[in-house]
Amino acid sequence: MSHVFHRNLRQSYPTAVKGDGAYLIDSEGKSYLDACGGAAVSCLGHSHPAVIKAIQQQVSKLAYAHSSFFTSEPMEQLADWLIERAPAGLESVYFVSGGSEAVEAALKLARQYYLEKGQPQRRHIIARRQSYHGNTLGALATGGNAWRRQPFEPLLMEVSHVSPCYAYRGQQEGESAEAYGQRLVAELEQEILRLGSDNVMAFVAEPVVGATLGAVTAVPGYFKGIRALCDRYGILLLLDEVMCGMGRTGYLFAAEYEGISPDLLCIAKGLGAGYQPIGATLVSGEIVNTLRNGSGFFQHGHTYIGHATACAAALAVMKTIEKDELLTQVQRLGHGLHERLQAQFDQHPHIGNIRGRGLFWGLELVADRDSKAAFDPNLKVHAKIKQAAMQAGLMCYPMGGTLDGRQGDHILLAPPFILTDSQLDELVDKLGQACQQVLAR
Repeated sequence: MSHVFHRNLRQSYPTAVKGDGAYLIDSEGKSYLDACGGAAVSCLGHSHPAVIKAIQQQVSKLAYAHSSFFTSEPMEQLADWLIERAPAGLESVYFVSGGSEAVEAALKLARQYYLEKGQPQRRHIIARRQSYHGNTLGALATGGNAWRRQPFEPLLMEVSHVSPCYAYRGQQEGESAEAYGQRLVAELEQEILRLGSDNVMAFVAEPVVGATLGAVTAVPGYFKGIRALCDRYGILLLLDEVMCGMGRTGYLFAAEYEGISPDLLCIAKGLGAGYQPIGATLVSGEIVNTLRNGSGFFQHGHTYIGHATACAAALAVMKTIEKDELLTQVQRLGHGLHERLQAQFDQHPHIGNIRGRGLFWGLELVADRDSKAAFDPNLKVHAKIKQAAMQAGLMCYPMGGTLDGRQGDHILLAPPFILTDSQLDELVDKLGQACQQVLAR
């Protein structure tokens, strides 16, 4: 009997013992093609020599120094590297240990910013239904994942949720993509006015929605409309790129594709590529200068922020992505993956929608393509596909509750940036086997 408190106490897990590029290998010698990066984390695969060397060298010099006493070279260098490439206006980086911490820090920073600006009435946060922003209480409250929120509702702060930009289900017949986006911007404006425009602190969104919706991209113009609306009412725009950032969509920052700059931007997952736990909140110069000229102190912190070894690993990951021109490769492989998914599943009676960008793709499962009716959630179709895929030697990321937290199923794909074309074939072939095994029933 294991003494580990596993995620699922009724499940037995294979023991991972080795990583080999795009594969994980268990104690029985079975290989699994990692088509989801765990949770969109392992962008360089599982045994990259440059990152391993950087970690070894850093540990041999300095593993950790508490940030209330010291800065460190890896932390300073990583911050410089990120800000040199970040969307305009972002000038500082607050390092944490993961995505939930990054979002939590951003929310608290937004609140303190308005306190120091003399606008203490600004306290309301608006986010989107069917979003996911993390599992700490503030991040969980902000997210719109109904299933994750429900058990902890009494502990969560009040947050408003508006419609996601989810064209497959939200765009009306005869409505153009641009008109749909404008309608959603208008819906957000109505919520701002309902709460009182001087009372709203931040709007929070994922540029490409990850785990809860399955790689849903926004329609053209949506985020530019959101940015303009936030500017009009003096509201901070907080973009959560924890899952979709750091090259996952073919751009280092997913906001680049949308042509906007946020006030706060959260990253994690691909930042450290799984080699070390790390996340970060990128902060605008306006926010930093307001605190610098006010209290001079952010009333927040964690023990491991700016961890030297984690920062050294992340810097090696970022330099590898740039040196090996992996953003270009992500775009090329992404087109190849899309073509293969279309060829395999476009006419499948139970695949309703294929969407995504770069190496970040989702397939929405339906009981009926014409009506878009979801499977009975009691069937747990997503869980069965995950199990069948593992049996076939494939790791993918199926989830349930796509529509409303209970109904709907999708499969998320987020493979490493180092895949070969033959591995794309293997991915789609094994996914096809798993779907056939489950959906043919």
